[in-house]
Amino acid sequence: MSHHYIRFNDVHFTYPNGYEALKGVSFLITHGEKVALLGLNGAGKSTVLLHTNGLLMPTSGEVNVGDIPVTKKTLPIVRQSVGMVFQNADDQLFMLTVEEDVAFGPLNMGLDGAEVDRRVVSALESVGASDLRTRSPFRLSGGQKKRVAIATVLSMEPSILVMDEPTAELDLEARRQVCDIVKSFHHTCLIATHDLALARELCERAIVIADGRVVADGPVAEISADFERSIICR
Repeated sequence: MSHHYIRFNDVHFTYPNGYEALKGVSFLITHGEKVALLGLNGAGKSTVLLHTNGLLMPTSGEVNVGDIPVTKKTLPIVRQSVGMVFQNADDQLFMLTVEEDVAFGPLNMGLDGAEVDRRVVSALESVGASDLRTRSPFRLSGGQKKRVAIATVLSMEPSILVMDEPTAELDLEARRQVCDIVKSFHHTCLIATHDLALARELCERAIVIADGRVVADGPVAEISADFERSIICR
């Protein structure tokens, strides 16, 4: 089986405070699919994303990345396959320079200096941020931070890209840049978003989650239209 797929099999998750966030979530995302994860605030979207690379572990059920079940023992392998971009870029940027942030993942993979440098150059070029290499990440605009955060993930050369509200709080130019980056990523993508126009532009398929359950799964044009109507009718 391809290492580019994600499978959730009857995944339940309860937070330590007793809140049951996921209630039997099941789906399969196959190699090369770009899938939008839709839902209202509190529906469980971010909780789903955090399960894809083991930042959260199911209370019951199973998450697989390719043939590998996501467990504490498999986390190093899983996290090389699944690159996650958080909604807030500041959650991913913590080094003194952009270059150091983008190099952090490859260095922790044990790669040699030449390969790390190649990946830094390639990742920054792919997001149009080569000129930011020596800059402090804390002195960048919101759009620049987002591009660099994506570069920190792309430098790991993941098979799967997972993104939480990738265009939230970005201006139109920065939003377009992020869209272009996602379009150029030719592997599997799972994108949680409230932006239905973004979902229709980038994805072929949409999954809707409500109250911790998958309530719809199908072509993005049809599913997003139904989701939009349901919001209006609330």
